Order: sequence, then structure tokens, then C-alpha cells
Amino acid sequence: MRIAILGSGFIARFYATTLHAQRRRDKIFTVYSRDLSNAQRFAGDYQLEHHTSDMDTAINHPDVDVVLIALPNDLHEVAVEKSARAGKHVLCTKPLGRTAAEAKRMLDMVERAGIFAGYLEDLCYTPKFLKSVNAIQNGSIGKVLWTKSREAHSGPHSDWFWDKGKSGGGAIIDLGCHCVEIGRNFIGKQVRPVEVMCWAATQVHPIDAEDQAIGLVRYANGAIGQFEVSWTFRGGMDLRDEVIGTEGSIWLNNFLRTGFEIFSVQQKDTYVAEKAEVNNGWMFPVGDEAHELGYPHMFTDMFDAIEQKREPLETFYDGYIVNAILDAAYESARTKKWEPVLIEDWRGEEFAGQGEALTSYDDEHFLIKEEVLPNKDLKTILKHKLTGMVSQRILKA
Repeated sequence: MRIAILGSGFIARFYATTLHAQRRRDKIFTVYSRDLSNAQRFAGDYQLEHHTSDMDTAINHPDVDVVLIALPNDLHEVAVEKSARAGKHVLCTKPLGRTAAEAKRMLDMVERAGIFAGYLEDLCYTPKFLKSVNAIQNGSIGKVLWTKSREAHSGPHSDWFWDKGKSGGGAIIDLGCHCVEIGRNFIGKQVRPVEVMCWAATQVHPIDAEDQAIGLVRYANGAIGQFEVSWTFRGGMDLRDEVIGTEGSIWLNNFLRTGFEIFSVQQKDTYVAEKAEVNNGWMFPVGDEAHELGYPHMFTDMFDAIEQKREPLETFYDGYIVNAILDAAYESARTKKWEPVLIEDWRGEEFAGQGEALTSYDDEHFLIKEEVLPNKDLKTILKHKLTGMVSQRILKA
């Protein structure tokens, strides 16, 4: 397929590097940038046939099949609107909108136009993440009770991120969109997010938006999705996830420590990894950065889905739900209370069976815990089903 990429900045280059790697058959045909010199440079770097500073020209070019939006947040809606009007398939970077209302308008546009619309949430396509979701779906860790997702670094690359009007917020909208969607996938997208409690503050940077936040998302089945986000973390980019289930747990370290470490006393003008702050001493590069961040799997899913006329793993509807959760997070940070997740168009389960995960030991008892002691005795801790009394039994070795 032939692609018009809208944007020529940091994320656009990640996308282009991925799409033009390893002899892929889906190619970028044209690039749009608000600055013609940037478009020209981008086209030269990736050997593109066409470049322009006019968005309509890029989208409406007859050779373009798919529009790939890699623009600042405040330009997503106009780009989606133009793509829908042109009847072109559209892929949009995260977050879909600055608010749920904005995201819902974009969702409505693409559905009315009948075009394919994919939400480019790359961290839901990393190899470790995909394998983790598969393990959860296969029942390897039982019922998911709690998820934790953390993304922290020293701040984004471009000026518009730091402008609350253009971005829609700070670390919550920028990084929380990743963390929330990771949690939704682990818990189950069919489970309704109910309410959010969030703390946020501006602790370091002279900006109007938050540069640090932590939040809890409560789901209808009782599960909790926790997110931690920061633009104040020093020492690289920290991407970590945890999943706690009734029968097991998962722990992921995606970026900061990958098993690849270099020490150098020389200070050279060289790129180490995204958000790395030093280029000498101990450094922690990433072997294939695009692969580790999920881009190849993401684009393979998107273009396969277009060809197979199916939905991708991440859709505009997912982007809308993420925005609804983040809206509640911002409101909670303001009120210092649990705030409801307001979803105008919920398409999942209305009730997902909230309740305790109880394991029956025998006719009279629930099992609380069973363990082998250092002396090899087997200790069993039980709760009586009728009286609630807790007791223990020891089977001597």
C-alpha cells in the first residue's frame, strides 16, 4: 500500500524507519509537513517520490491508499476529517484526541465514511506485551486483579508537547494513554472502566500542565489498573509493567535495562536510545529500538487488517475509551476524589461478574494459603465458609 505520512518529526521518523526497513511492501509515497524544508529533507532521507506543505495535496493524491497521522495532538481532528472526506484509510498516532469529546468526533467521522481507522498504540504491540496478553488469555495467571504500568523520562522532544492548549495536558495525556491501554488489554477490553482516582502535580518544569502523576482505574469486575507517569525522571526511559493474577504474575521491563550495556570514557555526539541523557559512562542501548517499542508488529497488524477487511487490535474506539479514562483522571486530579469514567458509547459488557476469587478447599472451608515450611511441613490456612473463622492445619513431613 502507498502511504501519505502527515508530519516529519520524531515519531514520523520512527514510523518511516519501520515501514521502509527489511524490504517491506507498504511504502510511504508522500510526506506532508507544515514546513516545506522539513518535508523536503524527510523525503530525501527516505527516498520518497513526493513531498508537500499542503495537507489536502498529500491526502488527496490519487496514488495514496492510506493516511498516516504523525502530527501534534491539536491537528489530529482536522487530519482525520480530511481523510474521511477523501475516503482514505487512516492510521493515527496516540493519543487519538485531547479529550473524549474530540476522540468521539473522530470516531464518528470514520464510521460514517466507512473507512478503516487504526489507533497506533505501539506499546500494545511489543513482543513482550503480546506474549503476556496471550498468557493471560490462556489462563496462565488466573483472574487479573491488578495491573501496573509505568512510563517515565525527562520529557518529550518537541515544543508543542509542553503547550497545554496544543497537547491537551502534560504527562497524563502523553504517557498515560500508553499505560491505560496496556492495563485495558491485560484486564480485558470488554470490561467497563468505572471510575478513576488520580494525583497530579507540576513539580519541576515551568509549564501549565502536570509533569508527574499517578492514578488508579477501577473496572466493573473489581480489577484495578494503576498508571505512573513522569516527565521528571532522570536516567533514560523507564517502561515497566506488572500484572497480578489469582494464579500468577507477570513482570516486564521493556526499555531501561535490556541486557545490553556499554561503558565508554569517550564523550561522542552519538545517539544511544530514545530519551537517553548521556553518551558516556555506563549506557544502556537498545538493539532494535523500533522492534522493542512494537512498531513492526503494529504496522503489520494494521496493513493486514486493511487487506483482510477486519478490525486491528487497536481501533479508534479504543482511542476514544482511553481518552474517556484520561478525562476522568484529569477531573479526579482537580477534585481530589474518585471520578466516574463518562462513556457516551459503551460497546463492551455491562457487567463483568465482580466478586471475590474464592478457592474451595473442602465442603466447609475456603483455601487462603498453602505453603511448604523450611522443615518441609505443609501448612494450610483456611476460612470456614459459614462462620468466617480462620484456622490452620499442619501436615508434618
